Amino acid sequence: MKFDHRTLPQRVRFGSAGAAAALAAEVAERGAQAVMVIGAPSEAELARSIAAGIEVALLWDDVAPHVPIAHAERARAAARDAGIDLVVSVGGGSTTGLAKAIALTERLPIVAVPTTYAGSEATNVWGLTTDSRKTTGVDDVVLPAVVIYDAALTLSLPVELSVASGLNAIAHCIDSMWAPNSDPLNRALAEEGIREVAAALPAIVADVGDVPARERMLYGAYVSAVAFASAGSGLHHKICHVLGGAYDLPHAQTHSAVLPQVLAFNVGASAEAEERIARALGASSAVRGLDSLYASIPATRALADVGYRAESIPESAGLILPLVPPSNPRPVHERDLEGILQAALEGRRIG
Repeated sequence: MKFDHRTLPQRVRFGSAGAAAALAAEVAERGAQAVMVIGAPSEAELARSIAAGIEVALLWDDVAPHVPIAHAERARAAARDAGIDLVVSVGGGSTTGLAKAIALTERLPIVAVPTTYAGSEATNVWGLTTDSRKTTGVDDVVLPAVVIYDAALTLSLPVELSVASGLNAIAHCIDSMWAPNSDPLNRALAEEGIREVAAALPAIVADVGDVPARERMLYGAYVSAVAFASAGSGLHHKICHVLGGAYDLPHAQTHSAVLPQVLAFNVGASAEAEERIARALGASSAVRGLDSLYASIPATRALADVGYRAESIPESAGLILPLVPPSNPRPVHERDLEGILQAALEGRRIG
């Protein structure tokens, strides 16, 4: 056994119904003088309530999925003009992504307060979209210095979005099994993440107000993101980043539709991934376990349901192919990608 594992430095404050107090304590400890709070229009009121105990220099709600470069530039300029020394993001992956875009150029620390299970708050990965093409990169400066997890903030998240966001977390885990920097530590974390999220999702579907299940989901999403941050992006995320940037598809639902196809394509070529994923899902095989989970929750299965069209498949496959990591357990050809995309379009399993 030989590997080179890197753990990212980050503080995690975890506790239900305590986000506002945790944020006030963090701002006080840091001595921040000019705080920018980012929240999408749908969560602006929540952002204000969480920030009620601090002085806010700038409240920003110009947030869009996949972080279009124009939105990033406006937010960066506003942060410079206001002399901001700390960025607080309250929301899902798009909000965290905008905070990261600011940190990338302005070198400002981030305190992330997630309201979904996206996991972006625990990674040093940034993404920007220019001319319908999404570019991602890795830079430690975008890693939030602190994450404040509060399950009470996720109670208003609709069941369908909770499911899609949770499956995004499982996608982090499955990609971590064979991503470029995958190692025994992040594969172990990924197995734990799958186990926790898969157990919590049906409980949330049964009772949206189940706080312990929501806590379990947040913990699972965090563990999943930590594994992903170390392992890097695998085939699944390369596909989803292209589809999201090129066709403006919703992030979490795209992951939900593509995940079964990538798993079915890859898992037979990786005995360890097969064993770990099946064990985490409590099933005889990884594919059967994921199928069973999908059957128990209202998961998005078809890309057609989120606006993707068959005529886009050849272009998509051509865009994805150069991005396929060499670490993928199976060789990937353009016709393979077309098959994965066709199956995801229809919501069926490969093979």
